[in-house]
Amino acid sequence: MDQISTGKFIAKERKRKGYTQKQLSEKLEISDKTISKWERGNGFPEVSLLLPLCNELDITVNELLSGERVSEKDYREKAEENMVNLVKEAQESKKKILLSAMVAILAVIAATPLFVISGAMQMNNLTRIILILIGSVVIVMGLVIACILDRDAGAFECPECKTRFIPEIGAYMMGAHTITKRKLKCPNCGAHRYCKKVLTK
Repeated sequence: MDQISTGKFIAKERKRKGYTQKQLSEKLEISDKTISKWERGNGFPEVSLLLPLCNELDITVNELLSGERVSEKDYREKAEENMVNLVKEAQESKKKILLSAMVAILAVIAATPLFVISGAMQMNNLTRIILILIGSVVIVMGLVIACILDRDAGAFECPECKTRFIPEIGAYMMGAHTITKRKLKCPNCGAHRYCKKVLTK
């Protein structure tokens, strides 16, 4: 699924129907900024908006996911291709999440002996400080890499407007979190809420 192709297709079909972004957004009861974001390829309609959007534009969900009009002859083939792509995206996101957890654990495992040695063995203060600094750098680098991998796996869904988005790395790292949610500011509605991690964008 290509968000840019889908965005161009939404824009094309909206114009074909004679709607402005504002008019389409009012029909879907969302902001025109959301429509603009979709059309620029910076986001994708949430699941609950797929059917209303397709109904307004007189297209099928399969055509929306394909980013083009689909003939009856090619319909089944495109539907299968879109399903495979969604499953692939979810699987790749799961792999990134698992890899990010492994990187974080390995960083802690690698740094722990350095902290233990610096505290348990006789050595001068400079050596002790160097070991602690190296251990700290290993942990920080490991956590940064883990955060980047986890942030890029799937997206976060705003509980207010249901927009799916990938946050800036700084906002991601500073956001309070539970295992499945992170407190982030939605770029669409501006709400600062605990956003759920989802495997597809």
